[in-house]
Amino acid sequence: MSSLARRAVGDYLIPAATLIGALLAWEAVSRVFRVPTLRMPAPSSILSEGWEWRYRFIGHSWVTLYETLGGFALSIAIGVPLAVLIVYSPVLRSAVYPLIVLAQSIPKIAVAPVLLLVLGYGEIPKVIVAFLVAFFPIVVDTATGLASTPPELLDLSRSYRASPFKTFVKVRMPMALPFFFAGAKVAITLSVIGAVVGEFVGSDKGLGYVILSSTSYWKTELAFSAMILLSIMAILLFGAVSLAERVLCPWLAPEEAE
Repeated sequence: MSSLARRAVGDYLIPAATLIGALLAWEAVSRVFRVPTLRMPAPSSILSEGWEWRYRFIGHSWVTLYETLGGFALSIAIGVPLAVLIVYSPVLRSAVYPLIVLAQSIPKIAVAPVLLLVLGYGEIPKVIVAFLVAFFPIVVDTATGLASTPPELLDLSRSYRASPFKTFVKVRMPMALPFFFAGAKVAITLSVIGAVVGEFVGSDKGLGYVILSSTSYWKTELAFSAMILLSIMAILLFGAVSLAERVLCPWLAPEEAE
């Protein structure tokens, strides 16, 4: 078997078979032991309810996706420049880093109601909650990558009389890209969580709203359907960031065996 075939089996076939086996076991247990639908619906019931809601799910999924991507983009737009300033300014690092850690330690479920009071209903408070959740890994991982540039490379760039800006673009930033993408893959999944937390606190649309309202009316199948959609959304977004990493950091791709 070629290395490509082995990778395909390990990366796709085995996880897919495991997932299918788990769903079949779940379905069998639900039917054999007659588990009440209100407590744990069978996968077939969940899929049936989700299919009935398929058109309404489109609008709710779009709202959650918009909030997620907005918070993620904002975390990059603010987090990356802040990480650069932290690395290049020891004074700023001493002043700002404790505040970043303090902001991360505050439960976001406690921040969401305050944002709702200040900014009112709408997508903006949810975007900000998603930003607050995703902000920390972007800043920390990017700053770690920028600071981990080997001193030998910096000495070499100085020996060639490279300007600080050129050293940053040609040396520091490429070395920091793997760290940035490591933080970005964590941040994109956290952004989904942040958007849903914001929708839990106050919203009339979005997958978080569907979960909250369906559990209030004991529609367990609908809640599970929304959670499955959230999982699929997070997986696809994670895959998109991983694809961007492969494109921008081709040297990190595993070498194919001949």
